[in-house]
Amino acid sequence: MKIKDTVHFKWHKHLMIVIILIIFFQLSAMVTEADFQKVVTNSDQFGVFLSRLIRPDFSYFPKLIAPLIKTLQMSLLGTFIGVLIAIPVSFLATTVVTGNQIVSTIFRLVLGIVRTIPTLLLAALFVAIFGIGEATGVLTITVFTFGMVSQLMFQAIETIDFAPIEAQLAVGATRTQMAVWAIAPQVFSQFASYSFYAFEVNVRASTVLGYVGAGGIGVILNSSLALLKYERVSMIILTILVTVALVDKLSEAVRRSLL
Repeated sequence: MKIKDTVHFKWHKHLMIVIILIIFFQLSAMVTEADFQKVVTNSDQFGVFLSRLIRPDFSYFPKLIAPLIKTLQMSLLGTFIGVLIAIPVSFLATTVVTGNQIVSTIFRLVLGIVRTIPTLLLAALFVAIFGIGEATGVLTITVFTFGMVSQLMFQAIETIDFAPIEAQLAVGATRTQMAVWAIAPQVFSQFASYSFYAFEVNVRASTVLGYVGAGGIGVILNSSLALLKYERVSMIILTILVTVALVDKLSEAVRRSLL
């Protein structure tokens, strides 16, 4: 095949791909009944929104300090409680510790169910049950942390060196003694790293829990959006961005020192 024919073939191939993508786009728009004409006709609102968003109201920052502290407190407390619950469950979720496939399967099934529930849905359920407030946010973060950290922890346990375990069992140690003296020292640094990672994730998650009434700075963000106070929204987003960046850096530094 000549070079000219090869180029011509590739050009036709790319054209066919573009046509197929356009057809799929149109079919998707028809199925979902998406009206992109409204997006074009309302594009002027984007300019209005952006022009106000790029001018944050710095005078509003002092009012954000207390909600921001509550958000960090929610994240810290929820992470701490979730990790405390996750530690024993992670040991029970692996046959390395239990020696019983049925028991470990039951705990893994529970963890799988917990991890499949989205955080916002979990928060909405707890708000409906327990009401609006920071306590609901803490409970949501606790359950989310429990599901995530337990999964990471029991997977870490299954990758350890089994020689100390065999030595402990050979001298007649119980399963509990084996877990404390043969397994825990090998996975402690990983457990600590996962805990700080969970805190990092929870700080991000807790900022949006206020949308469903779970407390923190998300409540103010939601109300500011509802009142079209875009200058305040910009300041809130900027505050959250800086806070998350600082927590990320701190968490990353601690996790590197532990591994």
